[in-house]
Amino acid sequence: MKTQETTTTVAPKSTRKPKATKAKATKATKAAKSPKQTANSEARTGSKKDIVLKLLRRDHGATIAEIVKATDWQNHSIRGFLSAQVTKKMKLKIESTKSEAGERTYRIVT
Repeated sequence: MKTQETTTTVAPKSTRKPKATKAKATKATKAAKSPKQTANSEARTGSKKDIVLKLLRRDHGATIAEIVKATDWQNHSIRGFLSAQVTKKMKLKIESTKSEAGERTYRIVT
């Protein structure tokens, strides 16, 4: 009788080096990083955010057309900026009025 030999193959060891693991930042080191700007912080001088805020702080406010001319933004970008940045993040109140000609004017209520 013939006996069958069974052979087992051993997978070669990986030639890759193990990945170096980064130490996760603990709460203490996260707190030590520089704090983010506060929600009511002002914009950098001369930035588009600063320009829009100055326009909105005028007594008569600003129209979308005026803001487009000053910043070269599109209408939907301006409305998004007013909603997300000014009202939600900066927590400023915006008053919107519509003229008889149908043009909407926005201004920051103080």
